Amino acid sequence: MPAVCDVSVTNVCNAACDFCGFSRDKKLAGPARYLAPDEFERALPILRRRKIRYMTFQGGEPLVHPQIEALVASATKAGMQCGLITNGWFLSKHIEKLAAAGLKRLLVSIDSANMGEHEHNRGLQGLEARIADGIARARSFGIPVSASVTVSRLVHYESLPATLERLGFDSVSFSYPRREAFGSSSLVYDETSTLVDLSAEEILDALSEIARLKKRFRVMDPNAALDEVARFVRGEQQLIPCVGGSKYFYLDWNLDIWRCEAWSEPMGSVFDFDRYPDQREPCNACMMSCYRHASVLMHGAMAVADSAQALGRGDFRSAVSSLFQRGVATSLWALSREELPSMRATSLTKRRAAFRASSKSELKPDHP
Repeated sequence: MPAVCDVSVTNVCNAACDFCGFSRDKKLAGPARYLAPDEFERALPILRRRKIRYMTFQGGEPLVHPQIEALVASATKAGMQCGLITNGWFLSKHIEKLAAAGLKRLLVSIDSANMGEHEHNRGLQGLEARIADGIARARSFGIPVSASVTVSRLVHYESLPATLERLGFDSVSFSYPRREAFGSSSLVYDETSTLVDLSAEEILDALSEIARLKKRFRVMDPNAALDEVARFVRGEQQLIPCVGGSKYFYLDWNLDIWRCEAWSEPMGSVFDFDRYPDQREPCNACMMSCYRHASVLMHGAMAVADSAQALGRGDFRSAVSSLFQRGVATSLWALSREELPSMRATSLTKRRAAFRASSKSELKPDHP
């Protein structure tokens, strides 16, 4: 099975988000750091040997990295399907070169259906116009664009679809508020922000709003993942263990590889990754959306793969027990009902964009 890696390419950010420690105003990140392109390229064969095929570039703000296009190009050349999450301020400037480098997925952060509120939280006046232009350019290259929305007091769920449609988004995914510091180098939290100081009841209400939103807009969060987060919030036992450390990893600008952003210590240097065994001991210690959603969709497929390997060894008992692990049926159901239809929809979006681009090219005159 393929694996996923989130890559933080810098600790620098141009925005001033209230609920993020990377904020330019908070001075938590320390000296500016940027992932070295030559060292990253040297690490890519190691990552590929670990079956990593999907990579998302993040920050800080990844578009402040002076060689972000080179990072995407080298990862694409190594056989990774690359995505990138950005606040959108520099998107129009970079999107053509990112598309040429092989970027396949784009996520843009949105904090509120009211773009005035969004710009205020980001500390970036005029951001709305830049986002809209960047999205239009990305879609012209056939790159699907998803909104990344953090659950906070700024989110107006009823109004959100209209705003996302107006800006040109294809879909939306949600992440969940975090106030506690991470053990890793990631600073995507804030211990004092009132915007994410939500009670358990408020988070559960938000999860219900997200589920209802699916009737009006394409929401990428699987229902089974929303249910798992709700169990976490209520203090109940979750069905599906996290795949962090086995099929999902975090790589930072220091080229340290982590089981996940919430883990207390790195596995070690990425250049020693071949020596580190998969960390598959069950963990349900947080509700980070990227890991939670991936776990829901991967758990069943991993169980099937484990079962097939056991059968290949002639170990019938292990083959059967792999398939009857807790949560396998839930995972396979989520994969068949939500992820596979979503993949087909994404493919259709890309084909439509390619057709529009081809049509425009054919309509251009041969001579000025």
